[in-house]
Parts: sequence; C-alpha cells; structure tokens
Amino acid sequence: MQGTSVNANPYFRYFDVIMALFVAVLLISNLASTKILSLWLFTFDGGTILFPLSYIFGDILTEVYGYQRSRKVIWTGFGAALLMSLVLWVVQELPPAADWPNQQAFESLLGFVPRIVLASLVAYFAGAFSNAYLMSKLKLRTQGKYLWVRTIGSTLIGEGIDTVIFCLIAFYGILPNGILVSIIISNYIFKSGVEIMFTPLTYRLVGFLKKQEKVDVYDRGISYNPFRYFVKE
Repeated sequence: MQGTSVNANPYFRYFDVIMALFVAVLLISNLASTKILSLWLFTFDGGTILFPLSYIFGDILTEVYGYQRSRKVIWTGFGAALLMSLVLWVVQELPPAADWPNQQAFESLLGFVPRIVLASLVAYFAGAFSNAYLMSKLKLRTQGKYLWVRTIGSTLIGEGIDTVIFCLIAFYGILPNGILVSIIISNYIFKSGVEIMFTPLTYRLVGFLKKQEKVDVYDRGISYNPFRYFVKE
C-alpha cells in the first residue's frame, strides 16, 4: 500500500507490540543511564547498552507504518518518560518510613535530577523526530530502495543529535571537558555501531512486517509537524 492515509488499515497485529517494546527500551535506558561505564576504550552511560534499539524500532515503525504512526509512538514514549520522572520525584519527596535506611541510596540512583530529566526529554524528542523525518523523506527520495542507506543514515543523524544534546545539557560544567567529549564520542560510536550491526535483522523484521501487515506506507503529502496532535494547521 503506497499512500498517505494512516487509517487505510485501522488494525495492525504487530504495531502495538513494537510500540510497547519501544517505550520499554526508552524507560529502561533512562534508568540505566544513572551509571557511567568504562568498557575497553569506551566510556558511556549504562543506558547506551540498550538505547540504540529504540532507534532500530523507530526505523522499523517509520519504514513500515509511516511517519504519522511513528509520531504517535514517539509522543507515547515521551509521555511515559515524563510520567516516570514525575513519579520518581514524588516518591523521592515523600517521607521514608522510620525504619527504612535507603533514602540516600534511592536519591543517588533514582532521584529526580532536573538536568538529567530535561536532557533526556529534549534529546529524545529532537533525536527521535529527526530520525523519523529522515527515514520518511529518504524513502520517498530513494523510491523505497536502499533500506540500509535510510536506516544507517537517519540513525547517524538522529543519534548524533540525541547524544550531543543529552550530554551537554546533563553533564556540561559537571564533568571535566575531556571526560565529556569522551562520553559523547563513545556513545555515538557505540550506538551507530549497534545500528550497523543489526542491519540484517532490521531487513528481516521490515520484510516480515510488510508481508504480515500488508502495508508499506509512503508519506506523500503529509504534515511533518511534530506537534500535529496539539495544534491546528
């Protein structure tokens, strides 16, 4: 199916599953980011181990179901991340039980840190929408060919935007500049490497979904406004 309408097929068997996996990866990555790891030549936050999968799911969603459905998933993930941050903040501020000795540990690992929360939300928003936009536009430009060019190219841009924004907002002025640059470079190389390594699996999943769902959306004549749900055009 080549077209612009996201309602041409109102039911997809696997769409909700991919959306749930996308949101789960996003939330788990945010929690894991509280630890900074050193592995071989790389220094990165713990969320980097899993977070690249969110871009792979994002590529699959845009390639198969189109930008408009991908936009829905991105906003769902954004809302879930915001809700998680607010709940952790409320729990942090509520008084602990008199015989519970782990308040300081909770605040150290899961406590509400405004800069980290802001960095995560802004970086995710900018990176995810950049990735979806480029995937959609490149699909039109290449007429559906060269999937590997679209997945890798869009991820290189999206991951780059995400990594730089997150690290600068979260850690600039807190970490030494040398460590900050090392984290940015390590994150970017690792995330991009995962995308490239998973390209064969991405091909298989895209092919499977297009066949099973009987859909292959080309985003002709749509609005790319990320705030489409919230403003009238």
